[in-house]
Amino acid sequence: MQIVSFLPLVLIVIFFALFFYFIPLGLWISAVAAGVKIGFFNLIGMRLRRVSPSLIVSPMIKSHKAGLRLTSDLLEAHYLAGGNVDRVVDALIAAQRAEIDLSFERAAAIDLAGRDVLEAVQMSVNPKVIKTPVVTAVAMDGIQVMATARVTVRANIERLVGGAGEETVLARVGEGIVTTVGSAETHKKVLENPDSISQTVLDKGLDSGTAFEILSIDIADVDVGKNIGAQLQTDQAEADKEIAQAKAEERRAMAVAEEQEMKAKVQEMRAKVVEAEAKVPLAMAEALKKGNLGVMDYMNLKNIEADTDMRDKISRSADPSSLPENNQKIEGSDKNS
Repeated sequence: MQIVSFLPLVLIVIFFALFFYFIPLGLWISAVAAGVKIGFFNLIGMRLRRVSPSLIVSPMIKSHKAGLRLTSDLLEAHYLAGGNVDRVVDALIAAQRAEIDLSFERAAAIDLAGRDVLEAVQMSVNPKVIKTPVVTAVAMDGIQVMATARVTVRANIERLVGGAGEETVLARVGEGIVTTVGSAETHKKVLENPDSISQTVLDKGLDSGTAFEILSIDIADVDVGKNIGAQLQTDQAEADKEIAQAKAEERRAMAVAEEQEMKAKVQEMRAKVVEAEAKVPLAMAEALKKGNLGVMDYMNLKNIEADTDMRDKISRSADPSSLPENNQKIEGSDKNS
């Protein structure tokens, strides 16, 4: 019986809990007090569509106070598409205060594209300075020049959707610096007038197709690096020297091989001569045995050999340089010299 008596009270509590869940009364009162017309059925529909009413009603109150007329359907559709409703409304208010022409559709498109629409509006009012990394270039005289630049950019609302980002701007500025320095006759001209780099790069229209508008390019620092031309010439000379040494070594190896080959041929010829000389006594013995060579013939041959040997010694004694002592003296003098 006690449970039955508490049942109406439980049902009343559940009813009011569901009522205040589907109809946030405090939020509705705030909207009405701010002059925003939104009905109970709209709040109930938001709950049924799993949309938090505070994420729609609060931006509506903010936009209404700023003089913007935004309907709950527009904000709810943007929320369901995955956008940041509060950020878009803040961007629209900031654009209105800065007198920038920005519609809700374009702001929603920028937000859904993944860009921070409020930051883009703020950058349109207050330009941003981007510092490039150190850009290294080589002038025509072979001297390396290292420069850094400060690029002042302003967001272009019209090109935020589909426009390139900061990385593209930095890459184009770096390419322009390299081209300008590379076309300079000497590095001294670059050091004397660094403004020529920024002016030349700025005239190229590097902001085309990007989400920014380049206002100015200022060269922050210029330093002189290595002498690349001299280094390349040194490397080329070293390479030529190594090639010449390799060819000389190849020729030396070929000469040594030819010398070894000639020595081998000479030794082979000497071996044949020794072999032939070794056969002479055998041939003479065979000739004496068979009677083809007489004893007198053999003695005459020995006399001729002795006479030839004597004449050879006499001719050597007539030439002092041919004597063994003189030859040793000459060799010693050559070594001392």
